[in-house]
Amino acid sequence: MVDDTWLTEAAQAAGREVRGVPVELLGDYLTMLAEAAITGRKPHSSEIDAVGMLGRRAAELGVSAGSAVQLYLAAARRVWGELPMVIRSRDSGAVRAAAEAVLHVVDAAVASLVEGYTEARRQMARWEETLRREFIEDLLRGDADVGRLVERAEPFGLDMARTHQVALAAPTGRLEDAESAVSSLEHAVVRRVGDREVLVAAKDGFIVVVAPADADMPSLPGARSEPTKLGDFMFAELGRSRRGQPWRVSVGRPYPGSYGIPRSYEEAREGLTMAVRLHLDTPVICAEQLLIYRVLLRDQPAITDLVLSVLGGLVQARGGAKPFLDTLNAYFATGSVVTETARCLHLSVRAVTYRLDRIRTLTGYDPTDPVQRFTIQTAALGAKLLGWPDHDRDAPR
Repeated sequence: MVDDTWLTEAAQAAGREVRGVPVELLGDYLTMLAEAAITGRKPHSSEIDAVGMLGRRAAELGVSAGSAVQLYLAAARRVWGELPMVIRSRDSGAVRAAAEAVLHVVDAAVASLVEGYTEARRQMARWEETLRREFIEDLLRGDADVGRLVERAEPFGLDMARTHQVALAAPTGRLEDAESAVSSLEHAVVRRVGDREVLVAAKDGFIVVVAPADADMPSLPGARSEPTKLGDFMFAELGRSRRGQPWRVSVGRPYPGSYGIPRSYEEAREGLTMAVRLHLDTPVICAEQLLIYRVLLRDQPAITDLVLSVLGGLVQARGGAKPFLDTLNAYFATGSVVTETARCLHLSVRAVTYRLDRIRTLTGYDPTDPVQRFTIQTAALGAKLLGWPDHDRDAPR
């Protein structure tokens, strides 16, 4: 066996050279180097495996792979420089053999060190991703233990005492590479806002962004100097990605506390659902814009009764109710201007006037009458939300 006094000094010198890395990570590495140089003994596989475990330990301690390797090379250089005179007194062939034996140990040990380090980092990344996924599920579901949730939020930079809002982004077509889109948006957020306070993740086919309500995104290039709203920022950044495709973004209202985040999330989800139902072409939807629709759906039996009572007679017309519903929606969307309605529907003014007259005859409500307009417009909105008459709730009355 080799006297380890000078090896301890060599380890300490290497530690001073590579600051911030514990010399304990060297283990029996220096002894293997010395014995290889003096006796030519090759290390056992168990000794090399032990170096791999030290690589795992380095990863757990947060030591970078480069620093760990640098420590091992510095230690090898120190050991070679401090070898006993017996090595130096040998002939050139013996010295060359000793150098080859030392290099063999260095090569095997560093390879095992890096392999152990890499595997540990891979496992840690998988574990962190699992924790992140579980945290996001509990955060958005809203029924987790609040105290524990606050503790789990700290590593992600979320201050649960602040007011947050949630935004969702959904592709309007097929998304082939969701991870790329999430990564692209996350990098944009980190670049502009920082890696704290904002959480970006994928869930149920959506991209989810949780952000403090008072942390407006910086202004976009080419825009005015005021900060950009969260939804507009997301839509612009997703459109810039190399795999960019049409996106729809829905933003929930801001709410305080741990229960505010799932509430905002549900509003954002509801916004996306309503956008599809109502065939909205607005790319960025805010929950405030959909309050009237939420009011209508809150009492679904009542709105169903209103739709069937007011519009039920339209199903008796030739061609069904759909052409008349399209006319009503276009008429109200254009401010009740017949010429604009005709242009929107690619019809003549006379055709639109005829349809409005038929609606009055079949329903008993006149869309052009300011007194009756509210009732029939509300019924038309309800029909959109219910998918009527394609998804008929009852026989028309």
